[in-house]
Amino acid sequence: MVVPSQAPSRQAARRLLVVLALLLVLGAGWATTGSVGAAGPATAPSVPTARCGPGSLPETSIQGRVPKADYLSGRAAQGYRCNTAEVAHQGSSGGFKTLRYTDAQGDTCAFYDSTLLIGRDVVANLLSGDGQGVVVLDMSDPAHPRRTANLTTPAMLTPHESLLVNQPRGLLVAEMGTAATLPGILDVYDVKTDCRHPRRLSTTWSALFGHESGFAPDGRTFYASGTAAGFAAIDLSDPRHPRTLFQRLGVQYHGMRLSDDGRTLYAANLGTPGPTGITGGGLRIIDVSQIQDRVPHPKVPTLSTLTWHGVSIPQVAEPFTRAGHQYLFEVDEFVDLFTAKAVTDLKHSPVGAARIIDVDDPRHPVIVSDVRLAVHQPDVHAGEQMKDPGAAFPAQGYAAHYCGVPTRDNPKIAGCSMILSGLRLFDIRDVRHPREVAYFNQPVVRPTKPTFLGSGAYAMSQPAWDPAHDSVWYTDSNSGFYVVRLTNGVERLLR
Repeated sequence: MVVPSQAPSRQAARRLLVVLALLLVLGAGWATTGSVGAAGPATAPSVPTARCGPGSLPETSIQGRVPKADYLSGRAAQGYRCNTAEVAHQGSSGGFKTLRYTDAQGDTCAFYDSTLLIGRDVVANLLSGDGQGVVVLDMSDPAHPRRTANLTTPAMLTPHESLLVNQPRGLLVAEMGTAATLPGILDVYDVKTDCRHPRRLSTTWSALFGHESGFAPDGRTFYASGTAAGFAAIDLSDPRHPRTLFQRLGVQYHGMRLSDDGRTLYAANLGTPGPTGITGGGLRIIDVSQIQDRVPHPKVPTLSTLTWHGVSIPQVAEPFTRAGHQYLFEVDEFVDLFTAKAVTDLKHSPVGAARIIDVDDPRHPVIVSDVRLAVHQPDVHAGEQMKDPGAAFPAQGYAAHYCGVPTRDNPKIAGCSMILSGLRLFDIRDVRHPREVAYFNQPVVRPTKPTFLGSGAYAMSQPAWDPAHDSVWYTDSNSGFYVVRLTNGVERLLR
């Protein structure tokens, strides 16, 4: 029998066990509890809801929600689509990245990691026939993806969030990532010659860690991050013989992206440990020009640090331009998992979602707008929707994970994988007033393989774009790889 006065402490203990388990399994790093220097309103409004045209199967509840009643009635099994149509579906697994590349012969391929959680996915992928590691698809006919290879060298077997392809050089690269974000083994593949059958160039121990990453646009420098461990810059001028140029320990960086000239690094900053917890999470802008110039013993100064109200776990910030101005499309993942707030009051923990940041002056970045769904808002996040399948589990739930744009040069659209809410698409032509224009969500109702939690969508991957076919590609960890065509005029935003 539980004495009433003991119940809160036991409840907190149970939540603490969940958080500790996630630390061991996901290795997702640290989030922030503080808002020192925070920018923007305490609670930003959600973006306008998409207007769904012919052929749509709209959501039945508020923007982004799949209510429990839809699982019970069978409606959830039909999926939810707004100004989108499924073109193809392949496999039953997926991870954190979906990449697109066209090789020197004109063949187009998709690459995606199949390992969200290696212990579960090794077994699940064997049973499903998807194969292990990074999956390679021949996308010559987007309606009929054809698997041509599985890359299973150490880093490709479990790349965590580090898998990237460099377009100019045709290099597919990943760092091996585990729950502890170690040991940092680097795999480099040539995909320029024949993307359908990537050729391994090297496997080396190039850093002390592996979790997330970044790539200089010229393909000469790969950046590896170990979240709580630090980050490293690796010279790929000779991809057969990678060389570590720089390592810094004691910083908590997640995804890293570079300016077009490779001289400025935009780091998703997870925050700084201190006596009162983790503080200062958000964006850190770093001068890496001496690394780009190959200066011996480079100096790597921080230009600025930006945080905001309601920050959860900063994931990545994708650069783009609009009318000659420089912006970042930044996304936070999950809720604020790794803090006392999450342990004692999970229902009310921040949901960071996404935002657009002006970085014309890298020493003074400014948030210009937020990209949130109604389901992310504090007034509903702790309500009835917590009873929806997958919603109460902090590593699933109603939150964002990855976002991306089809081009850095004046993109009109952005896409985000928002876990239980599936793939969401936003018109960003007016950077101060983004709006949702389409979505595609295919939740799992009756799992046919071992899933992390069971039911629901598990959309985690950075999307890839196929403008020639008016399509976007992404993976759902619970159900596989999707080719989704934009319809009802939304496809014009890809042109």
